[in-house]
Amino acid sequence: MMALLILFSWLFIFVIIILGTYKIREIVEQFKLQGNEAKVASLQIAQNWFYALLVCAVLCGLGIVYIFLKGSIWEGHFMEWLNLVVRWIHITFGIAWIGASFYFVFLENALNRSENVRDELAGNLWAVHGGGFYYLEKYKLAPKKIPKHLHWFKYEAYFTWLSGFCLLIIVYYFNARSILIDPVVFDILPMSAIMISIFSLVLGWVLYDQICKRFAKSKLVFTIAITVLVFFFAWFYCQVFSGRAAYIHFGAFLGTLMAANVFFVIIPGQKRMVNAAKNGELPNPKDGEAAMLRSYTNNYFTLPVLFVMISNHFPSTFGNEYEWAVLIAITVGSAGIKHYLNLREKGKLSVWIMPVSIMVLLGVTFFTAPAPSTFENCTKEISFIEVADIIKNRCTACHSKKPTDAVWKSAPNGIMYDTPEQIYNLRDKIYQRAVLSKNMPFNNNQTGMLLEERDMINCWMNQGAIK
Repeated sequence: MMALLILFSWLFIFVIIILGTYKIREIVEQFKLQGNEAKVASLQIAQNWFYALLVCAVLCGLGIVYIFLKGSIWEGHFMEWLNLVVRWIHITFGIAWIGASFYFVFLENALNRSENVRDELAGNLWAVHGGGFYYLEKYKLAPKKIPKHLHWFKYEAYFTWLSGFCLLIIVYYFNARSILIDPVVFDILPMSAIMISIFSLVLGWVLYDQICKRFAKSKLVFTIAITVLVFFFAWFYCQVFSGRAAYIHFGAFLGTLMAANVFFVIIPGQKRMVNAAKNGELPNPKDGEAAMLRSYTNNYFTLPVLFVMISNHFPSTFGNEYEWAVLIAITVGSAGIKHYLNLREKGKLSVWIMPVSIMVLLGVTFFTAPAPSTFENCTKEISFIEVADIIKNRCTACHSKKPTDAVWKSAPNGIMYDTPEQIYNLRDKIYQRAVLSKNMPFNNNQTGMLLEERDMINCWMNQGAIK
């Protein structure tokens, strides 16, 4: 009875929030048609609060459902679909955000700034796409009259960060003991790990923001300070969390800086510039300069963030003994490639940035390669039957057509070891995960695979992996 009361109470509040959100939106549109900008501005603040309430209501609803299902046979199924849906939303908004970022940086770099450019313009660009021709102009400050319909690029950033943080909660906070924490790295309580996670994101933004405000005038000092900050957090996360969680947190750290740039600096500056133009005043050029600085740092963060988003599938990176060095090297190499592309869009040519960046990334490949084993403990020939028994005992709780694991209700990534053929065909993946990176079995070796069993798989592989 109490469960139903809570559920109906939440549903009632949720419906009220939705109706309120649509009603305010309707009123805002009416005032826009009337040209009442003052009313529009005041109501948009209320509208944003309703959007925030809507997000909170959805999160509360999901939390209520999770509490009801916890410990039941539906818990794993609910968590899997929740993970899938939020991840889908995150990727969709992320593509929109990063795509817009890439496009506008390209636009800034490729502008024609000299030929037949009016005095009020910073540049223009002709383009063709999708069977049509486009002509774009950028104003030095603002047009004499602000157009009635002005598109703002902000919600892509906001919803990318919100969905990403929700994903961090679903995957890492809900399973902190098994996924976020690695006792070998740092043995702490789940709540302590979660608080470190949240606090580090806030602290990272504060430090980054101060660097931008204090050192923006010196390009060299600014670049060094940002680089040191990024390197420190890459190292720090690897000293606190499991390898996989450390990489994701580094991506969350960069993503937080990027989204906070939009929320705290870029959009407020743009609003001040628009309001100044509407009042017949000259916009403050410092707003444009600050926004440009933040947009450019966002641009350099994009490739490292994209790497982190796919890194979970490649344990040779986060499973390496020096995973922090691997993370830093890939960050440097990918940022170097983005710098080369930025220069090329400006019509400039650098003969060393791209080769050096590629060499750094190739160096990571060689650095993470497995060292040849001496096989001192391989005193006898290991048979495939022995290896298959190890895999069935230690891996099929998850990697099976019918998993028995409490969390995984379907085989992760579709990988199954139910038959000898499946085990043999995936022997390289088993070797990578169980022997080299040792990050499987999942959840801090929940099935208790012994070091001797890993050595047996190692010996079998190096003896030729005979079936």
